[in-house]
Amino acid sequence: MRRHVHAPRRRALLAAAALTLGTTLLALPSPAASAAAPDGWTGTWSVSPQSGGPSYGGQTLRQIVHTGIGGASARLRVSNVFGSSPLTVRDVHLARRTAGAAVDTATDRAVTFGGQTAVTVPAGQSAVSDAAAFTVAAQSDVAVSFYLPNATGPATYHQQGTQTNYVASGDVSAAGTLNNPSTTGSYAFLSNLDVQNAAAQGAVVAFGASITDGVASAQDSNRRWPNDLAARLAAGGRTVGVLNQGISGNRLLADGAGPSALNRFDRDVLGQPGVRWVIFSDDPLNDLGGANPPTGAQLIAGLQQLISRAHQAGVAFLCSTLTPFEGAGYWTPAGETGREALNAFVRGADSGCDGVVDQDTATHDPAHPTRYLPAYDSGDHLHPDEAGLQAIADAVNLNLFGAQPPTGSFVALRSHANGRYVTAENAGASALIADGDAAGAWQQFDEVNEGNGLIALRAHADGMFVTAENAGAAPLIANRAAAALWETFQLVQNPDHSVSLRAQVNGRYVTAENAGAAPLVANRDAVGPWEEFDLVQP
Repeated sequence: MRRHVHAPRRRALLAAAALTLGTTLLALPSPAASAAAPDGWTGTWSVSPQSGGPSYGGQTLRQIVHTGIGGASARLRVSNVFGSSPLTVRDVHLARRTAGAAVDTATDRAVTFGGQTAVTVPAGQSAVSDAAAFTVAAQSDVAVSFYLPNATGPATYHQQGTQTNYVASGDVSAAGTLNNPSTTGSYAFLSNLDVQNAAAQGAVVAFGASITDGVASAQDSNRRWPNDLAARLAAGGRTVGVLNQGISGNRLLADGAGPSALNRFDRDVLGQPGVRWVIFSDDPLNDLGGANPPTGAQLIAGLQQLISRAHQAGVAFLCSTLTPFEGAGYWTPAGETGREALNAFVRGADSGCDGVVDQDTATHDPAHPTRYLPAYDSGDHLHPDEAGLQAIADAVNLNLFGAQPPTGSFVALRSHANGRYVTAENAGASALIADGDAAGAWQQFDEVNEGNGLIALRAHADGMFVTAENAGAAPLIANRAAAALWETFQLVQNPDHSVSLRAQVNGRYVTAENAGAAPLVANRDAVGPWEEFDLVQP
């Protein structure tokens, strides 16, 4: 796994790591949570619905979602919870996004609702699609397209998308490209993408306000702290969905920018597929920024209600300390007093929290603890920049999601072409390539015995099987939920004790193409150094 980090960002990450050492000590053991996803579904992407979106009609929406975990099949949720009239959605499609509004049409799959190509969702409700035979890659971009034939009225939407989405005239859901679409930075009607993944351990809901929603992260960068957490979990060998339920401006105690956390908790947290954990983040900052801020005791009482409701549902509740905000436009001494009171409660032994994410310690300036570390301040003194968002994600103790997965059962492949380890690049979303310096999570595979000298390789990066894509004509990639012909290889022992892999689908050897500089592909008729690998076991 190669990560190119520019010098200023590297310094910021080192500072975050140093600060995080203190925060992880606060993590408390998580109680036993209920079994994840009893219906087999786990969320890989979500947004929280809001009222007051734009109106549509006679248009196709193509919306881009960035996944966390992968899966063998997918389903969607269409939300009309804030609509005033029935919503009709037609000709729904899933496809892998290539760039901009373009999709790979070879991956396109139609999505149905109760076996029908259209669904009408009553006002105040949502609809869940049938399962679609669509392989979702971890840490990838999926395009969700659907046609709105009738005037919708103000949309149920998510305002702060921080993602470029597309609107085109007419029904063009299945088109590979869109002709002169307009763009929007919000999501409309779409609230969830779920997957079926037998390796999934459950989902964690990131529940908060603008910091969770990704304000101050770059458009289309997928650098919200929940995205950063999803990448950390994948790199650590954990198959945990991360669902972003942040709403910019949201508060704990009072409605305003969306229903309050107290009023939306059941829908936006407990109603998420496969939920086992919730991280409650930054909502109280907006309470404290009001004209008459609540006391610390009032915030604590609201937090205790959420903790109790989570525990009644068998969901572990992970509390966050509040980040500093002195210098922000709505900071007051009274607000600071409330922040410090809530933080002291969260850090206390009797809080009832099942773990603590110490966002405060991870981001404040040690020389001025009521302010951000300058390297983490976006400039408004309220929202962290991308380095600060990464610091928040780094402050999450991954052991809160269960013990580190066992590392004693994996194999790794070290290429003779360049001496580097084969990597399921980009947490399995990109093709395999020999570019790893060590056998980390993205370089680890389960060797599955298929009998008769045949094996399959299941990547720890995303829990998916390696496939000789397109019958061996395309590079190898870990994106299959089960092992069939394309995922089966003969393990050939070479005289020098190295091994080679011969793909069953075309009878050709896997090569570290271009001396390891290009992705692995099964296109060689004989074994040379590029086709030889050391099979490294612990």
